[in-house]
Amino acid sequence: MKMEAIREMTPDELGNELTKQKNELFNLRFQHITGQLENPMKLREVKKDIARIKTVIREKELEARA
Repeated sequence: MKMEAIREMTPDELGNELTKQKNELFNLRFQHITGQLENPMKLREVKKDIARIKTVIREKELEARA
């Protein structure tokens, strides 16, 4: 997911996307443990997406305070 797309989202959309990505990470970890994960790089991508979303949420919180 690109940063431009994440920055255009509203706070509600960001929260929903964060929940969706966390569920995806849980499922990927489960697949990894059971040996069913086909693309291990997907774990890394989802983790980075979660970090990007959290970064934008924090930026928006700081903007609201200022």
